[in-house]
Amino acid sequence: MTQQRKTSVARKKELKLAIFRIERGRSQYGSTKLSISSVAREVGVTAPLIHNHYPTIAALIRTKQGASSREQRDAKQTELAEERRKSAQLRSELKEERSKVAKLATLNEMLQIENDELKGARNSDNIVVLEPKNC
Repeated sequence: MTQQRKTSVARKKELKLAIFRIERGRSQYGSTKLSISSVAREVGVTAPLIHNHYPTIAALIRTKQGASSREQRDAKQTELAEERRKSAQLRSELKEERSKVAKLATLNEMLQIENDELKGARNSDNIVVLEPKNC
């Protein structure tokens, strides 16, 4: 014997009741987390049936999950844009700091050479006397 198909209205009512049962923790299959697959399992249909024939129910489930896929995508894109901005700023700061380090290394090397020259002059027989400049 074949089962008679349920009407769209009856199926929609079953899906809404399944959502209600899962939310209240009274699922027939022990589902505790609301998802399209858990609702489909509760009613005895496939998840693609809900996606393809009951998009309003699918949207309702996504909304009850916390956010629709569009909202999730937009939030991720906003977060990604913010992280890219921070990354660009940090790269710029790193470039500036590397430039400062290079300048300081050059200055340090010049001072080291000058220091070595002065030490060499002090150790030799030639003593260099530095006299203060009169301003």
